[in-house]
Amino acid sequence: MATANTVPAQAPRATSAGPMLSVLRSEARLFLREPGSMFWILAFPTVLMTILGLIPSFREHDDALGGRRVIDLYVPVAVLLAMIMAGLQAMPPVLTGYRERGILRRMSTTPVRPSALLGAQIVLHGAAALGSTLLVTAVGRIAFGVRLPGQPFGYLLGLLLAVACVLALGALVCAVSRTTKISAAVGSVVFFVMMFTAGVWVPVQTMPDALRRIVQVTPFGAASQVLDRAATGAWPSWAYLGVVALWTVLAAVAAIRTFRWE
Repeated sequence: MATANTVPAQAPRATSAGPMLSVLRSEARLFLREPGSMFWILAFPTVLMTILGLIPSFREHDDALGGRRVIDLYVPVAVLLAMIMAGLQAMPPVLTGYRERGILRRMSTTPVRPSALLGAQIVLHGAAALGSTLLVTAVGRIAFGVRLPGQPFGYLLGLLLAVACVLALGALVCAVSRTTKISAAVGSVVFFVMMFTAGVWVPVQTMPDALRRIVQVTPFGAASQVLDRAATGAWPSWAYLGVVALWTVLAAVAAIRTFRWE
């Protein structure tokens, strides 16, 4: 699904809308031409949730889950999966490929700075993750009767923090990876760890107590708890919000300090 072989057109000239917008438009066209990334970010989380929702036992209410169903737990998990796909699998190979082929270095000699390309990739992958969130939520509601988040403002806050966190982590993976092969390898390791802590294989709420306490201090373990609590109608725990925010700041600072344009 990596799009590292995508080569942007020559650096767009500054327009009245500004160089950032010009780069964003150019990168958006290239991004939309990559069906692999579009599938894994936009479609795969919904497909996975649908497959799980077709399991009869996952649609039965469980007293151990507070009267909820397993499919109710998997909607926030699918939302986080879309973010992980965007930030840790799709974005790092693209940025590493641009740097490896000297595209960022060449851009530094034009009116369009390399930071504009970095910003465009962050915006595009963040928007794709949020678009997948809407699709997952809609399908969960229509196909399986999953209730919409009872605390929408808390849910939205959790979403935005989780998106910022995964994009910061993706930028860090890119920063520490000299080549696209290294980026793919590092990104895959982080990807599978984050999938586990987000509850893709086992929902965080059903993990053994000791394991759950460990997972909850990871960025997506905490994000899973934030979204789950907001989905039930309660305001998310500030402790979990703080964990996600802290990981976001740490990853962003580390990425800024270690990122090189060439």
